[in-house]
Amino acid sequence: MVKDSSFLTATLIFMFSFVNAQTVFSVDYASQADFKVYVVDYASQADLLVYKVKYQSQAKGNQGLWFFVDYASQSEKTIYFVEYQSQADLLIYFVNYQSQSGWKKNKLKHLLY
Repeated sequence: MVKDSSFLTATLIFMFSFVNAQTVFSVDYASQADFKVYVVDYASQADLLVYKVKYQSQAKGNQGLWFFVDYASQSEKTIYFVEYQSQADLLIYFVNYQSQSGWKKNKLKHLLY
C-alpha cells in the first residue's frame, strides 16, 4: 500500500510539473475566481512578479508569465482583482521585462497549479 501511494504522489507531482497554469481570465465577481489578486505598488511587496506575455505559447510553467485570455473557458485560472490588499490571496506586481518575472514567496505557488 505504501508503494502505491508513493507512486501516485510521484505521478501527480510529475503531471503537475507540466501544467501550464499561466493563462488567466479576470472575472467580474470574487465568487467566480480561483483566487483573489491585489496589485501592489512595489516589487518588494509582491508574492509574485508577473510579466504579461504577448502570445499564449509564451505562458509556460509557473514562473509569472501570464497571458490574459478573452474567455473564462480558455483559461486555466480565473482571478479577481480586489480593491484592498487584505482581501487578496496573492499579491502581484507587473514587471516590464520577462526576465524579472518569478516567485518571491514560494509558499503560494500552489495557487497556480
